[in-house]
Amino acid sequence: MNYVLKNIPVRTEKPRTSGFTMAMDKGLSLRAVEDFMSCCSDYVDIVKLGWATSYVTKNLKEKLQIYRDAGVPVYFGGTLFEAFIVRDQFDDYRRVLDKYNLEHCEVSDGSISLNHDKKCEYIATLSKQVTVLSEVGSKDAAKIIPPYKWIEQMQTELDAGAWKVIGEAREGGNVGLFRDSGEVRQGLVEEILTQIPEEKIIWEAPIKSQQVWFIKLLGANVNLGNISPSEVIPLETIRLGLRGDTFDHFLGEIKL
Repeated sequence: MNYVLKNIPVRTEKPRTSGFTMAMDKGLSLRAVEDFMSCCSDYVDIVKLGWATSYVTKNLKEKLQIYRDAGVPVYFGGTLFEAFIVRDQFDDYRRVLDKYNLEHCEVSDGSISLNHDKKCEYIATLSKQVTVLSEVGSKDAAKIIPPYKWIEQMQTELDAGAWKVIGEAREGGNVGLFRDSGEVRQGLVEEILTQIPEEKIIWEAPIKSQQVWFIKLLGANVNLGNISPSEVIPLETIRLGLRGDTFDHFLGEIKL
């Protein structure tokens, strides 16, 4: 840091097992990725190329190399996995992971109907090839999954070989963990946490109010995902109590 402030929360350091920030690249140019990494690589733990944007991204290998050179792993969004699965191209998907030397992948079923046992089979197979992040929750705002089902699916996917499970919110933060207004489904989150270890979950939270809510609930080192590149540094200040939203939260008994 550039100077000393007392009573700042202790942040985990890279490579982290908790306190993750997963950023979403929705089509940044090579120059933009270089700029992004020059200012934010210390605060980004992994980057997702959103949904299936990697299919139409120019200079994809060059983009991936910029991230690698900055020490930040990349994976393709779960919707791309689903696009291959719905077309019966699982082996082709595995070859794509090899072609681009990816070390992570996302398994999801937010846009397709996929038998959960079959989803776990995909996780088990892919976990022998790469590190798997699995996403739980639907992209359909009308589909409300009860808490016990979230817990059951998260646990079975972890048991199948997922490294971490992702709580679905989309890039808009208005489905899955959240109501269409963006409000957190508090009871759902709290019930999940009674059964699934906090460090095993990445909560998609693209909106500032959602990030603040999770940080106040679980602390500076909560795992958060779907963060816009332009919001990575603002998020870090929220984690550290250096933005108005959490300014008093970490001060403890300091008296002026």
